[in-house]
Amino acid sequence: MRRCFLTPVARLPHSGSMDAAVAIDEMSFEDALKELERIVARLESGDEPLDNSIALYERGSQLRQRCADRLDAAQARIEAIRLDSDGRPVGTTSFAAG
Repeated sequence: MRRCFLTPVARLPHSGSMDAAVAIDEMSFEDALKELERIVARLESGDEPLDNSIALYERGSQLRQRCADRLDAAQARIEAIRLDSDGRPVGTTSFAAG
């Protein structure tokens, strides 16, 4: 299993309540997306020094991948639903969620 470790952004002063104490691979989709949105806003503001911007970008990239992985897992789950001859769901196929 791939592990996402905290980048230097965890030590950056910041506004908002970015929870850098939570490892990315333990975040829910919703929490990862909220943090990613906060990072994008900080980067778009243009107020961050270069080193902070790079660290934010790295963490944002990891968060984006986490969100993409969770969406892919959700799509696989939806596609795994089996339908009967009338088009009604009759069960699901198990899968390993990321």
